[in-house]
Amino acid sequence: MADTGFVAPFLTGVSSVQGASVTATLRCPVAKSVSAASASNYSYDASVKTIVGTRPFRAYNGLRASSSLDKSSSTAALKKTASGDIARRSVVITNETLAVPLIAEPPKGTKVDELCINSIRFLAIDAVEKAKSGHPGLPMGCAPMSYVLWNKYMKYNPKNPNWINRDRFVLSAGHGCMLQYALLHLTGFDSVSIEDLKQFRQWDSKTPGHPESFITEGVEVTTGPLGQGIANAVGLAMAEAHLAARFNKPDAPKIVDQYTYCILGDGCNMEGVSGEACSLAGHQGLGKLIALYDDNKISIDGHTDISFTEDVSKRFEAYGWHTIHVQNGNGDLDAISKAIEEAKAVTDKPTFIKVSTTIGYGSPNLANTHSVHGAALGDKEVGATRKNLNWEYPPFVIPEESYAKFRESIPKGAAAEAQWQKDFEAYKAKYPTEAAEFEKYFIKMELPEGWEKALPTFTPQDPGDATRNLSGRVLNILADEIPTFLGGSADLAPSNMTLLKKFPDFQKGQHHGRNLRFGVREFGMGAICNGILLHDSGLIPYCATFFVFTDYMRGAMRLAALSEIGVIYVMTHDSLGVGEDGPTHQPIEHLASHRCQINLNVMRPADGNEVTGAYKSAILERKTPTLITLTRQKVPNLEGSSVEGTLKGAYILTDNSTDNKPDIILMGTGSETQWAAGAAEKLRAEGVKVRVVSFPCWELFEKQSDEYKESVFPKAVKKRVAVEAGCSFGWSKWVTDDGATVTIDTYGASAPGDLVMANFGFTLDNVYNTAKKVLSQ
Repeated sequence: MADTGFVAPFLTGVSSVQGASVTATLRCPVAKSVSAASASNYSYDASVKTIVGTRPFRAYNGLRASSSLDKSSSTAALKKTASGDIARRSVVITNETLAVPLIAEPPKGTKVDELCINSIRFLAIDAVEKAKSGHPGLPMGCAPMSYVLWNKYMKYNPKNPNWINRDRFVLSAGHGCMLQYALLHLTGFDSVSIEDLKQFRQWDSKTPGHPESFITEGVEVTTGPLGQGIANAVGLAMAEAHLAARFNKPDAPKIVDQYTYCILGDGCNMEGVSGEACSLAGHQGLGKLIALYDDNKISIDGHTDISFTEDVSKRFEAYGWHTIHVQNGNGDLDAISKAIEEAKAVTDKPTFIKVSTTIGYGSPNLANTHSVHGAALGDKEVGATRKNLNWEYPPFVIPEESYAKFRESIPKGAAAEAQWQKDFEAYKAKYPTEAAEFEKYFIKMELPEGWEKALPTFTPQDPGDATRNLSGRVLNILADEIPTFLGGSADLAPSNMTLLKKFPDFQKGQHHGRNLRFGVREFGMGAICNGILLHDSGLIPYCATFFVFTDYMRGAMRLAALSEIGVIYVMTHDSLGVGEDGPTHQPIEHLASHRCQINLNVMRPADGNEVTGAYKSAILERKTPTLITLTRQKVPNLEGSSVEGTLKGAYILTDNSTDNKPDIILMGTGSETQWAAGAAEKLRAEGVKVRVVSFPCWELFEKQSDEYKESVFPKAVKKRVAVEAGCSFGWSKWVTDDGATVTIDTYGASAPGDLVMANFGFTLDNVYNTAKKVLSQ
C-alpha cells in the first residue's frame, strides 16, 4: 500500500526498549506538514501510548495539511490515556513538547490486494464526483475491511442473491452506499453494472443515495437513518438463530448456517436505537452476528472529540459482546482477517470489531477531515488522490486483475450453494417432515392452506370484550396455524395480550422460542422486526406496545413502509379510554399522524369480527405494514359487522334507507362505532333514514373501486357525522362541508376511562344530538 496516502505520523522502527520508554523513529508522509521530523528520534511513553519529544513541530491535526498547529490551538484533551484507545491522527503541543499518538505503519499487501482495495475506492470517488453528490470518505476508509470480508469470509452467490443460506451484509452507515454498490458490481451481481454506478443518485437508477432493499438486488436492508442498520442486523441474526434452532439436527448437515455482518460508524453508535438493539443482542447471545465499527473519529461537524469520547468497545463489552480492536484498518489486512476469524470462533455472543481507519484514505489534503465525509473531492483533489495512490486508470475503469479476483466469488458462491443443496437433500432423507416444512414455508414463503378458516367470528349475542383481549385470542390462533408467525412486546405483554401461550420465549440457549422479549426498547423493537422480516425466510413478525409509544418507534415504522415489508404493529390502549394513566398515555393525534404515513394500513377495529378482519388483512398484505389499534375497555359485538367488510376498509353496518339515499350517514371507528349505531336507532325511531358505516381502515377503503365507494358514501348525501376518539384532522374528506365530527382536539385527562370519554363527548347522546344538528341545517 502506498504510505504516502497516510496522513498521520507513525512509528517505523524501534531501536531500544528501556522500561516504559521506547526510542523509535517517527515518520510523517505528509512532508509539508512536518518540520525536521522525518528522521528524528523520539521516546515512547507506554503509560499514555504516545510518542513524545521536545523538538518544535508543525503537524497535521484535522486541519489542512499546510496549516500550522501552535500552542494556542492545541488542547490537552486530545491526548489519550492508557485505556488503549489510541488517537491516531491528533497532535498535541504542550510547553514545546511534541505528543504524537502511536500508529503502526500499514504493511504492504499484494499487488492484487492493493488493486482490489483501490478499485473500491475509485469507483466510489468517481461515482460521487460524476454525481457531484455523495459520501466518498467512508468507502475510501472502509475499503480494506470490506475487501477482506467479501473476498475471504462472506458466503454468497452473486448469481442467486436470494439463496436462503447466504451470509447477510448490512451497511448501517448507509450514507457510504457507494461502498456497497462497488462491492456488488465488482463481485458480479447482475443488479449493479458499471453503467448503474455512473447513474449514482440519478433519477430511476439502481444506485440511489442510500441503500434501498426494494430497488437494488443484493441490498438486504434499507439504511441511511443512522443506527437502524445495526438494529436490522440484530433482527437478521435473530432470524438465523431461530431457524437454526428449529431445523438443524445434530446428526444431519446444517441447513441454516449463515452469519450476519454489519459495518457501522460513529453516528450509528451515537444513535440510541443501536444501543437498544445491541443490548438485546448481547443478552440473547447471538454468536453469528459480527459488527465492524468504522472508527474514523470524524462526523459532519468535525472530529468526534467535540461530542463523542466514550470507550465504545467497553460499552459493547458491557452489553455482553466479545470485542476486538484492529488498530490499523487502513492496511493491516492480516489483522482484519485475524479479527474476523476470532469473531467466528466465539459462538456464544456477538462480536464487535473496532477497526480504526482514516476517513478519505488516500486523499492528500482532505483525508481525516469532515470535508471528505459528505461531498465530492473535486477535480483537483481527485487527481491528487489518483497520483497519491498510484491509480493510473481513468474514471470507472477497473483493471482486469481486480475483476478477476473479485469475480472468484461467482464460482465460489455457486459451489457453496450447490453443496448446501446437496446437504439439504441429505437432511431431507433423514428428516422429510421438517424439510418439507422448511421448503414450503421458509424458502417458498407460502401460507398453510386454509389458515384463515381457523379465525373466529362473532355475533351480537356473543359477550363483548376489549379488542386487546380479542386480539390476544387471534394471535394465538395465528401462531398455531402459521409456523412462520412470531413476535412480542416492549415489556407490556400482559397488557398488550400478546403472549403466545403454547410457545417458549426466544432466549439464549432456546432460540427456537417464538415469544420475543424486547424489553423497554420500542425503537429497537421496530427496527429488529424489520430485520427479521427482511431475512427473507418467510418469517412474519409482530411487535406491540401502547399506541402512544409509537412515538418512540416511528423511524422504524417509516422504513418498514418505505421498504414495502409487512410488519404487524399491535398497539393497545388506543384512546382516552386508557383512563387513569392520563394524557401522557392517551393517544390523541396518533391516528391522524399514522394515517399520513405512506404505505401503512391503520386498522381500528370496532369488535371481534373486525379484529379478525384486521389480522387477516395484515397477514395477506406482505408489502404493506399494518398498524392495529386496540381498546383497553370492553366493546359489544355489533350487528352487521363482518370480516369481509373489514377487508374493504369501510362498509355498511346497518341501513334503513333505500336506493342508496339515506338522510344521514353516521360513521365511526373502534370503540366509538357503537355510539354511532346506538344514535342511529334513536334517529330511526323518529323516522330518519340512517346509514351506519364502520370505517376501520381508510387506506384499504381508498383502494376500492369508485363504484364500491359510491355504494358506501354516495356523493349526493352530504349530511354526515364521524365519531372517533382522536383528533379531527383528516375527517373533513369524509364528512363533507355539511357534516360534523365528534372528535377531540385537545389532550385528555386522568380519571376512570368511562368518565373521561363521557366528559369529552364520546357518548350515544352526544352523537345523536350532533346528528340532529346536522339534519336541521
